[in-house]
Amino acid sequence: MKKILPLFLLFLGLAAQAQDIKVSTKDNDLKLPTLPYYNFGRGLGLTSPDSLFQLNIRFRMQNRVTYIQNEGEEAAYDGQVRRLRLRFDGYVGNPKFLYALQLSFAPGDVGEIEEGENINIIRDAVVYYRPNKSWSFNFGQTKLPGNRQRVNSSGGLQLTDRSINNAKFTIDRDFGFQAHYLNDYAEKFSYNVKTAVSTGEGRNWTKSNDNGVALTGKVEILPFGAFTKDGVYFEGDIAREKKPKLMLSAAFQQNNHARRTQGQLGDDLFEQRTMKSVMLDAIVKYNGWAAMSSYMSRTANNPVTVNPEDAQDIKYVFTGSGMDYQLSYLFPTNYEIIGRFSTQKVNDDIRQYAPNTKQYSIGLTKYIWEHAFKLQGELTLDDLNYFDGSTKQNWYLRFQVEIGI
Repeated sequence: MKKILPLFLLFLGLAAQAQDIKVSTKDNDLKLPTLPYYNFGRGLGLTSPDSLFQLNIRFRMQNRVTYIQNEGEEAAYDGQVRRLRLRFDGYVGNPKFLYALQLSFAPGDVGEIEEGENINIIRDAVVYYRPNKSWSFNFGQTKLPGNRQRVNSSGGLQLTDRSINNAKFTIDRDFGFQAHYLNDYAEKFSYNVKTAVSTGEGRNWTKSNDNGVALTGKVEILPFGAFTKDGVYFEGDIAREKKPKLMLSAAFQQNNHARRTQGQLGDDLFEQRTMKSVMLDAIVKYNGWAAMSSYMSRTANNPVTVNPEDAQDIKYVFTGSGMDYQLSYLFPTNYEIIGRFSTQKVNDDIRQYAPNTKQYSIGLTKYIWEHAFKLQGELTLDDLNYFDGSTKQNWYLRFQVEIGI
């Protein structure tokens, strides 16, 4: 971090000196479909006088405090910087060749540092070739074309976190190749097709060489045309769509010989398993109203793996399915009320290890500068139903401030 900060300050100084340079975005709008990042403007930009390279600098942070009451435990609170990100993007030599780099520094992003494990500072490091407005090819580490809530930037969420189903069934970031065919039109039928071939082990994996790949495909259909300001990449109708907009999407992934309990995420399994994931999404926005629904599932044959040196030590693929339902309304005063209900059911073969869960969330958000600067309050209740018939209720109350450029 000490090395990054001087570079960041240097970039700020260069950007200030270059403010008289005219930055053209006609050929390079940086609409990178695998790396959505909600921003009100364009961050800080620097273009060389000969237009051979362009650099945009953005940052964002989330500061939060949470009061937690888990049944059977003493009440507690948690205060932390939940996310702290730096993003750099632009092009080199030609606007058709783009790059994007995103670094994370908050403990919740990086994770606990363990001996022999990589430090997860790198979130995205990807190179793009975009020959025209329809085709996009990329190579590197970034988000896969998965469920809608994961593809959204965490900075574009209405509530302070994604749902319990996203936490368990998402396919997240990975290293590999992607090809996207994009057909977005403002007022007529549109569709997008996105594909990926990746390692399947998640970001920053170097523990061992791979003998399997993950194959991912996604189709997005927009019957009434594209959303205003790429509204599929942020929650809520802050653009106040003048006409109803709808997106329907379906994604599938087969992760062959995966090594982790959730594919790209989770603990290491004792044996590799092949997993299949299905993700369906629907979004409707109109005049301040936004409704979203999602279905996610994961299956695997024989999901439980056993430590060969200790039969009591097991690791299992998290198999099951879940549904999310989310509804919100944005008042003209830029206050928004949000409600979300999620159900999660684990498959029978891991039922004794994980509970079925229902989650209820309500939230109030004040947008000061759209999603780039907002205040969020959230109350969430979890109902857990265990294999032996016992139940538990946990809840938390949270306040969060998000700011970025």
